[in-house]
Amino acid sequence: MNYRHAFHAGNFADVVKHAILARIILYLQKKDAAFRVIDTHAGAGRYNLQGNEAIRGGEWQDGIGRIWTHQFTPIVAQLLAPYRNAIAAFNPDGRLAIYPGSPLLVRHWLRPQDRLIACELESGAAQALARHLRNDLLAKAVTIDGWTALNAYIPPKEKRGLVLIDPPYEERDELKRLAGALAAAHRKWSTGIFLAWYPIKDLREIAAFIRTLEKSGIANLLRIELVRDGVADGKLRGTGLMVINPPWTLAEEAKILLPALAEIFWPGDKATLRVGPVPAT
Repeated sequence: MNYRHAFHAGNFADVVKHAILARIILYLQKKDAAFRVIDTHAGAGRYNLQGNEAIRGGEWQDGIGRIWTHQFTPIVAQLLAPYRNAIAAFNPDGRLAIYPGSPLLVRHWLRPQDRLIACELESGAAQALARHLRNDLLAKAVTIDGWTALNAYIPPKEKRGLVLIDPPYEERDELKRLAGALAAAHRKWSTGIFLAWYPIKDLREIAAFIRTLEKSGIANLLRIELVRDGVADGKLRGTGLMVINPPWTLAEEAKILLPALAEIFWPGDKATLRVGPVPAT
């Protein structure tokens, strides 16, 4: 999967991922104790939706573009509010022109006692990320391979927090690598929350990924998937999130959010939603 995020920023997968990310951060904020977020594949951090790459890709128009001003039911609107409010903070004139990536979204939600480590290796994205977080007292950009960072920075000294794993999926067997990395990271930090994103293109690969996780020994896994039915293998048909040690509220929140988002992303089309433990009960 050749993945330059400027083409895809703000697409349906980003919306699902970042809406769930917001719910997890909100849960961590419920306690006064500090937490740390480690973003292993942070990207450039900020994307111009009016730039050439975003215009050529156009995916944001069917993602954040569709939910930007949509009038959701009160419960869905409440669950989306932290995410949509953060997007609004980067677009103060009300015109949707900037999409913040995960590191800038997380930075927006940090309290004075919390910290962010945002990791990126690709030179252009790493330089952009460093500019966006320059002289920031709460967030630090580090030029490092994300898989190396996953091992190097856990457990954090705060003992509370989240690891976001969002690799570009440009290499073969990256899902297999993700499964192994999650198992190893969990052994190092069994109480941490881990949120891993994966694209859904080949359902057989996803099934193999899930089987590997079932055998991993990780006790508390939540699978969240939104898949558009009728899309051929090889094309991006859906988005998946694997959460280790999810907040106890997250499954029910996802069950409310996913149907509402699917209806907006793919009006008139059928979609398959999965929210449940691994292995399934």
